[in-house]
Amino acid sequence: MSLSPEKARRILETAELVCSASAVSEAVARLAREITAALAGSFPLALCVMRGSVIFAGQLLPQLRFPLEFDYLEVTRYGAATRGGELSWKVTPGTAVAGRVVLVLDDILDQGETLAAIREKLLAAGAGRVLSAVFADKDTGRAKAARADFVGVRVPDRYVFGFGMDVSGAWRNLPEIYALKEQ
Repeated sequence: MSLSPEKARRILETAELVCSASAVSEAVARLAREITAALAGSFPLALCVMRGSVIFAGQLLPQLRFPLEFDYLEVTRYGAATRGGELSWKVTPGTAVAGRVVLVLDDILDQGETLAAIREKLLAAGAGRVLSAVFADKDTGRAKAARADFVGVRVPDRYVFGFGMDVSGAWRNLPEIYALKEQ
């Protein structure tokens, strides 16, 4: 455990709400409609990027009204840190991607390096087409290594947590998104 319960509560008490639970739900519903319109004629493989996108995927997938297969991968640049570092692959998909339409589901697009690496690895493994849906796209004001095909909400260029995104291992379970107090 990286945080004490008291420290985790203090972090939340001083954080700024940047996306309400109702705005999160509305964004997931909109994404489901957009993704259904784009992929309803295919039989894609949806890949959840663990751990951050598990809540996003869990709310999005039941709203997709077309057949799909589901698997996951685990790759991270953060670990317990609040700044991205070296890319670390922990789990690759168990389902073959060759010739498939693949939909990558991730929690946040920050610099785009993780998504670019995932896309590159899937295409190298023979994926026919790789699309991505991110719940949050961080407004960094800088060019990104990759862009998402589907975006739920835009968030400020601050460290955000909630709705799958954590702060030192805590608060993934929040239904809304907060930003750490600016220093």
